[in-house]
Amino acid sequence: MGAYIIRRLLLMIPTVFGIMAISFLITQFAPGGPVEQALANISGQNVDMAERITGGGGGDLIGQPNQAGNTTGYRGSQGLPPELVSRIEKQFGFDKPPLERFGMMLWNYLRFDFGDSYYRDISVIDLIKEKMPVSISLGLWMTLIAYGVSIPLGIRKAISDGSRFDVWTSTVIIVGYAIPGFLIAIMLIILFAGGSFMSIFPLRGLTSPGFETFPWWRQIIDYFWHLVLPIIAMGLGAFATTTLLTKNSFMDEIGKQYVTTARAKGLTEHQVLYGHVFRNAMMLIIASFPGAFIGAFFGGSLLIETIFSLDGLGLLGFQSVANRDYPVVFATLYIFSLLGLIIALVSDLAYMWVDPRIDFESREV
Repeated sequence: MGAYIIRRLLLMIPTVFGIMAISFLITQFAPGGPVEQALANISGQNVDMAERITGGGGGDLIGQPNQAGNTTGYRGSQGLPPELVSRIEKQFGFDKPPLERFGMMLWNYLRFDFGDSYYRDISVIDLIKEKMPVSISLGLWMTLIAYGVSIPLGIRKAISDGSRFDVWTSTVIIVGYAIPGFLIAIMLIILFAGGSFMSIFPLRGLTSPGFETFPWWRQIIDYFWHLVLPIIAMGLGAFATTTLLTKNSFMDEIGKQYVTTARAKGLTEHQVLYGHVFRNAMMLIIASFPGAFIGAFFGGSLLIETIFSLDGLGLLGFQSVANRDYPVVFATLYIFSLLGLIIALVSDLAYMWVDPRIDFESREV
């Protein structure tokens, strides 16, 4: 297994390189980059923006005629002196060729040096740390609760396939899956967060004002009380997917010959189900875990964060792409890619824990 782990770790290098190279290439052709946005602000006589970007001394250049015309190739640079455009390019690091910028970015990222945000007076790593608690809270608890409820429920549905319990639970989870999460969030706010009916749960944030002064037990209660509505809104779709996947996987295994043989040997239903079927049926569930975790942790909470005023990584990523804040965009992409590949490796290793018959040494990557 050691050789397999080493091969997988080495394979992460070209994989991450390819992800970053393709993303970097796309940004080179995307309109409205940071330089163009800065030029557009300056063209609109936003003197404060000009002085902030150029570090002062740029305001006297605004409005001066550009005798050379628009030779920079940037939209919005008409009428602006080339000296000002050069300062802005240097400020954002666009004064170097693309290949040199890409090489510098990779070298810095290998040392986990992500630089500073273009539009916020803070380093990228500190910005990510600042937003991480929200995403950790939403992704971790939603995934644990979803799997903790869905797996037992899926097993129960497989055992009682076709019963009244199976029918009404399937109806509930399918309806919940069909309704978009943001609509469920709005409905929960209307019903339980001071909308038109009850005001039981808080509407915004992860903690209440004065959280630092609360005793530890009240801090725990307050923290989870703020998570109830966002977790419900995010989790209904995950409940449906994991529950039905568990049920179908168990039903497929229950119908196999080895189950009939185990029953013929006189094993109890509990021994057959959890001693033989469970190990094989859980293979698909484990295989789906990395995608579910990564989706919930990084990408699945944008609308929920917006609706419940939770400032996490989902909202940060969207705002960074919209504002062309490339240091934040590439840093989050780099970190998320690494974590995704590592979690996928952990998932493969979990296969061996579930089924020791799997031989990683003979497996080709």
